Parts: sequence; structure tokens; C-alpha cells
Amino acid sequence: MDVFARLESEVRGYCRGWPTVFTTARGSRLTDENGRSFLDFFAGAGTLNYGHNDPALKQRLIEYLAQDNIVHGLDMHTAAKRRFLEAFEEIVLKPRNLDYKVQFPGPAGNHSVEAALKLARKYTGRETVVSFTNAFHGMTLGALAVTGNSMKRTGAGVPLGHGVAMPYDNYLDGRTPDFLLLDTMLDDSGSGLDKPAAVIVESVQGEGGINVASADWLRQLADLCRRHEILLIVDDVQMGCGRTGAFFSFEEAGITPDIVCLSKSLSGYGLPFAITLMRRDLDVWEPGEHNGTFRGFNPAFVTAVGALEDHWTGEGIEKQTLAKGQQVKLALDEIALEHAGAIADVRGRGLVWGMETRDPETASRICAEAFGRGLLMETSGPNDEVVKLLPPLTTTAEELAEGLDVLADSVAAVRTAVHA
Repeated sequence: MDVFARLESEVRGYCRGWPTVFTTARGSRLTDENGRSFLDFFAGAGTLNYGHNDPALKQRLIEYLAQDNIVHGLDMHTAAKRRFLEAFEEIVLKPRNLDYKVQFPGPAGNHSVEAALKLARKYTGRETVVSFTNAFHGMTLGALAVTGNSMKRTGAGVPLGHGVAMPYDNYLDGRTPDFLLLDTMLDDSGSGLDKPAAVIVESVQGEGGINVASADWLRQLADLCRRHEILLIVDDVQMGCGRTGAFFSFEEAGITPDIVCLSKSLSGYGLPFAITLMRRDLDVWEPGEHNGTFRGFNPAFVTAVGALEDHWTGEGIEKQTLAKGQQVKLALDEIALEHAGAIADVRGRGLVWGMETRDPETASRICAEAFGRGLLMETSGPNDEVVKLLPPLTTTAEELAEGLDVLADSVAAVRTAVHA
């Protein structure tokens, strides 16, 4: 592995926790060049909701490429884009009574967020955007300005302005009524808070530590935005495409955001793909006012259609995801009970779960121990104090049980080592 240390930037991260060279992957498992198999509870940071190399999606992709179809299309009309738009409208938007326009801002989640922030400011003529404590929205400057993590913000190298952070759900442990501060400041012309263009929120903060907003909190937020004529942006980059059960993570709350950011598992295959959804009247862009070279990655359109048709028609994948989530919760609760001295909390929704450790270093040790036992997991939270579980939605109940057993053994091994 010398070539990586010699040539690749020090910024590399995940590989430091998983020091091996991966070669192949299928479903919920990866294999390294030594032939060792690893169960994946990471899923490309939420990019592989349907697992690695889904055979049906792979076949669609191979056939598309083999016929010399369009790969790079900028924002030109292509048959693949038409098919995606039709499928997305019929399978996702119409059944949910959502009437959004679709923007293709670029290939990654941060592109979707940047487009949303620019559009909100353009439409309202205002500059300030409200975000929340422990939020994560991306690594580009606009997205960083509404991100909470101090280490990531410092990396910008310039002042990050036009953003105001407010307490996320339960940030103050119930000591203050929800939105008391924000509502009061918005009503007070002497508060120093300029009227915001938008509020941007994650219904579950993945990178922030698996902090779950209640449906009631989200409804209150939507009501506040409506009363103050502020646009509501839901960043569903990691939690969308079924991660919490429903296709959109905000469905449970019964709200309709003004703008929605989607990426990660949208292509269904790990191909770069992002969209920004907006209320029709918000589409005030001039042609070419926001563009990018890789907005129209047509192979991703092809696999995205396959993912929608295979997983979101009929009953879809939602019930299975919620059932598997209960399986994970029960196992984590059992681990937390057995190791109450080390585990502070278990929280999550659908198939995104976090186990908060009392000592931040414990979470990293657990993930390292799990890697040694053939299980891939990452940490999250402001101090990397949360063991984060993000398995593919297609992981079987048997595979989940296998991974959860490895996790239990890993926690026990770390605890034994600490007390040795």
C-alpha cells in the first residue's frame, strides 16, 4: 500500500480506519485483495442503499453503455434524462402529491445544497440562512457556512458568513421550548437577526451524530417558516431514497418543504448524481445562471430509473426497512444495557442508527475492533463519539444479525481491554 502513502494527499480519511485494499463487492459485502470478506455497515456513507453491484441495475448499465448511448450530456435533452424525469414524476412525486421542478445542479450532494442556497437567496432577495447545531451540509464554502462542525469549518480558510445556527431538536435537553429563541428573534426588530432567506435542516443528522428530529419538531419548524415567509430546505442527501423508511425522510412529519436536496443513493448504483427539487414558483433561474460540466451523467439516470422501478413500485422497500430497523434497535438496546458504563445512548430511524459512547475514544476503538473482525462501520458526531450503523437497505435479516453479533463482540472486547 506504499503508493497511497507516497502519492495520495494526507486528507484521505476512511482508508486510515480500514487499512486494506478492496477489490470487489456484491450486496452487503466487500472483498480485499487478500480474499478476506467484510460485511458493510457503511454503504458508501449512504450512497449504496441497494447494496454493491445490484445485478439488475448492473445489467441495465452494461446494456446502455454497450449501445453507445449518451454518457456525458451537460444539460442537453437525452432519452435517458427523459426516462428518469418521467419515472421520478410517476413513481416518487405524484403518489406523494408533490409538484416540484427538478434541477440537475452537478454530481454531488454539496452541488444540490449550493444550488438550493443560491436559489433561496435569489428568490427572496435576502442573504441569511438559518441552520442547526451539529448540521452537516457539505464541504464547499456555501455548504460549510451552514455546517456546524468546527474542524470542517476551519478548513475553509476564509470567514463563513450569512449563516446563523439555532438549536436542533433536543439540543438543550428539553430545558427550553422548541423554537423559542428563533421565533422571538424573528419577531424582534432589535434582535440583530436579519430576516432569513431560508432554513436548512436534516431530519436526521447523520454526520452530526445520528440526531433524530421528531415529527412534531419538524412540523413546528415548517409552521414557523410559513408564518415568517422563510423558505424551508430539507437536506435529504444522506437520509433520502428510503434510508429512514419512506422515500423522503420528511414524509413521516407530513410536511412539504419548499426545496429538497437529493444525492447519494439517487443513482441506486453508487454513480454520481444529485438533484435539487423546488416549488414551481421558485424556479426563477435565468438560463445558465447555475451550471456545471457534469450535471447530466446519463448512466446515473439509467440506474436511477432501475432503482425506482425495482424498489419503489407496489409496496416498495419501506416496510422492510422499518422492520430491519427494529431488529437493529433491539440489538443495540441490548448492547447498551449490557455495557451501560460505556454506552450513553442509542438512537436512529429506519436503517440509520447510532450508539453514543461516554468516552469519544471508545467509539473509534469499537470500529477498529469491528474492522479486525470483518465489519465496516464509521464514527460520527462532533467528537466522533457515536458508532454509526448505515447498512444497505437490502441487507438481509441474517446479515444484520451477523453484523450485530460482531458489533456486540467488539464492544465487549474493547471494554475488556480497557479494564485489563
